[in-house]
Amino acid sequence: MEILLVTILLVVTLVLLIGEWIAIDLVAIGLMVALMLTRILTPAEAVAGFANPAVITVGAMFLISQAMIRTGVVSLIGRSVVALAGGRAKTALMIVLVTAGVASAFINNTPVVVLFMPMILSMGCAFGVSPSKYLIPMCFTASLTGMCTLIGTSTNIIVGNLASHYGYGGLTMFELGQAGVPIAIAGFLLIVGVGIRMMPNIHSPSCELDGKRNRRYLSELSVPQGSRLVGLNPCSDLSTKHPGLEVLKLIRASHIFHPCRDSVSIAADDLLLVKGSPNDLTHILQSKDVELPAWGKGLGPTGASQIMVVELIVPPQSDLIGQRLQESHLARDEDLHIVAIERSGLHYSEKQIKDIPLRLGDTLLVWCRVDRVDRFRGRSDWILVEDVHHEIVHKSKAPLAASLFGLMVAAASFGLADIMVCALATVFLMVVTGCLPLRDAYRALQGELLLLIAGTIALSQAMDKSGASSYFAGHFLSLFDGASPVVVLGAILLVTCIVTELMSNNTAAVLMLPIAISTALSLGVNPKPFIVAVCLGASASFATPIGYQTNLMVYGPGGYRFSDYLKLGIPLDLLVIVGATLLIPIFWPL
Repeated sequence: MEILLVTILLVVTLVLLIGEWIAIDLVAIGLMVALMLTRILTPAEAVAGFANPAVITVGAMFLISQAMIRTGVVSLIGRSVVALAGGRAKTALMIVLVTAGVASAFINNTPVVVLFMPMILSMGCAFGVSPSKYLIPMCFTASLTGMCTLIGTSTNIIVGNLASHYGYGGLTMFELGQAGVPIAIAGFLLIVGVGIRMMPNIHSPSCELDGKRNRRYLSELSVPQGSRLVGLNPCSDLSTKHPGLEVLKLIRASHIFHPCRDSVSIAADDLLLVKGSPNDLTHILQSKDVELPAWGKGLGPTGASQIMVVELIVPPQSDLIGQRLQESHLARDEDLHIVAIERSGLHYSEKQIKDIPLRLGDTLLVWCRVDRVDRFRGRSDWILVEDVHHEIVHKSKAPLAASLFGLMVAAASFGLADIMVCALATVFLMVVTGCLPLRDAYRALQGELLLLIAGTIALSQAMDKSGASSYFAGHFLSLFDGASPVVVLGAILLVTCIVTELMSNNTAAVLMLPIAISTALSLGVNPKPFIVAVCLGASASFATPIGYQTNLMVYGPGGYRFSDYLKLGIPLDLLVIVGATLLIPIFWPL
């Protein structure tokens, strides 16, 4: 009976996490409540996850990552390395990929992506290269190198602590690198050799904030009934009829089309996102072929030549996450006007905008007065894509922050103290020395993720206590009856990889770990290789934008489709599965 109850709770949890109908922190709390009410776990057992070293260590790493960003350690290194490119676009962007990859091995890859995303967007504008060619490759490179060290991703920390809890010893700082480094190198070569070519070539609207004297502006124009533009090709015909204007996007109902990539003709009531000089925009408006939408009348370029368009991207630590737009302070700010929200290829009208709860990775397209742009720099609630973070860091604290971080890595590497002790000590010293103000520390904690980890730890304990783990392991083994342990190891990697594409990698790792250990014990082999397999498999979240939060963060700014992740993500997933299956038995004998 308990196995059935745990299975039902597992399925419901998966459905809620995948569907995102309820906030993930509420799912976690509800899960713990359900486990207590069904008496599967005692109250002390259900909330024991909050005292788990994994939760504390992950929380501490969020704070350390925030301090490294605030003091500019990563950005200083990144800008110095990029300077070595000597103005060559491809060389500069390749160096950014390498720098982001190296940084992600030692810093949680989420803040690394937060830091390097605006850098790639700005460099793409400066060099005339589509940022969409490099955003997914940068994100995937960070994920690949994150699996090489204990602190590269929170998943490794969690699995290491749980493995120690189960009595099989934790993971050392660079232990995973034995298999992780070869896989990361092979993956990087795949990304550079083939992956970048697979990515779409989409112009970024943020390129209008380029500081040039003859600045071109963005505007969203509505096509009225009877317009002479109806039936024309927005990519080729419009530029002939109105030279100097370029259509970046065509918005029809709830969908966004990229005119030069998608086969589409202009229809009445379409919205056209265009760029051009104030004279170009004035001319097309005077032609009566288009109109300003209701939100733009009196505010666009025709009303004031000092109005600019900027994009604000919602990062993980933003207070805007979960807020409905009409309730946020953005809606009350007189210096900007929200034009649109872009999320996973969808566009929302003004009426819909007011009721939309903001999510991680949402991109807000807003009108802003040129003389007030500085007000929106250096805010923790959003990333101004034109900003490369060099104006918001506190460089004077960079040497101290880097030294404290280096001491933490050294202490954990040489076994002088447990990783949790090292991380907490580092946080304490960073706060005391001013590298990380307490206000920023609380913002960086990402409480919803910590709650989710605690909740899934409780579910993992319930699966173990009820016997569900052994039950599932037995049925799983029956599919490979007579197969060698290496084949079963590969199957564990495959299942973990599939699960992590549908939910967070931390949740997937916590749920798969007891199954992997039970499987190893049933085969009579060493569980350690199976523990490592869960680590590497849970990091292989490349094929969907929902597999990992960094995947989602670049979705909107890159103008990507779901299929863009599949093109490169499936080969990378297979590379991790096959590579790990071959390498793990070499370094962790079965």
